[in-house]
Amino acid sequence: MISDKPIGIDLSKCIGCAMCVNDCPSNYLYISDMKAKTREKGCIGCGHCYAICPQNAIIMNNYDTSSCTDIVDMTELDSNMFLQAMKSRRTIRQFTDEKVESQMIEKILDAGRYCPSSTNSQNVSYTILASKQDDIEKECVRIFNSVKNITSPFVKMVKDIDIDENFFFKGAQTVIVVSSKSNINASLASSYMELMAESMGLGVLYSGFFVACAKISPRIKKMLKLPKGEKVITCMVVGYPDVKYIRTVPRKEVQVKWL
Repeated sequence: MISDKPIGIDLSKCIGCAMCVNDCPSNYLYISDMKAKTREKGCIGCGHCYAICPQNAIIMNNYDTSSCTDIVDMTELDSNMFLQAMKSRRTIRQFTDEKVESQMIEKILDAGRYCPSSTNSQNVSYTILASKQDDIEKECVRIFNSVKNITSPFVKMVKDIDIDENFFFKGAQTVIVVSSKSNINASLASSYMELMAESMGLGVLYSGFFVACAKISPRIKKMLKLPKGEKVITCMVVGYPDVKYIRTVPRKEVQVKWL
């Protein structure tokens, strides 16, 4: 019998192995009469039970699971190569005018969709500027040029910089604004998205200046049409790099304590 709760159990398949129960982070599942059962409340919809069930007896009632596939273990990736690739990434500020294919953008967004989020809140939204990109950048340029004579630590950063029409997005073809009520969740999503973009030969710039602009400008906030209560956390400028780096760069020694 299929439950109408967030998680349903197909009792004809369930063998009572308790793997789902043991892996449930919220104690929502339990074993009774040699079958997995659900409590009245407590499910966060994380999907651990769905992923671990050897009999595929879990039904995720609030999700479409048709795209779910077999697990690819991270150990299948060469760890040395993966680390070297992460060390090799650079922030890109020079882009070609080549358009980023829609299939690539979908993959980038999918990577963000699968990032971890606190209590499985999945409360991260994405805004692709598309046809509004030029208008939004022009407004940001206007704002920055208007505050150059104001004394503040923020303005000092741009005081001696020529803020031209491509200052914020560097002529890239795609800009994705990542917003959320949670700084951590949106930042994690952005990190996942950047790695996906890099794996497809794209470059990424985190436009911190745009984020600062969005924080101080009601007009920019209105243009973005963000979901209620959300704020801009990152702005990912994405495109094909018009620059090629030859080697990795040095970093400070890692600061770590073993307790």
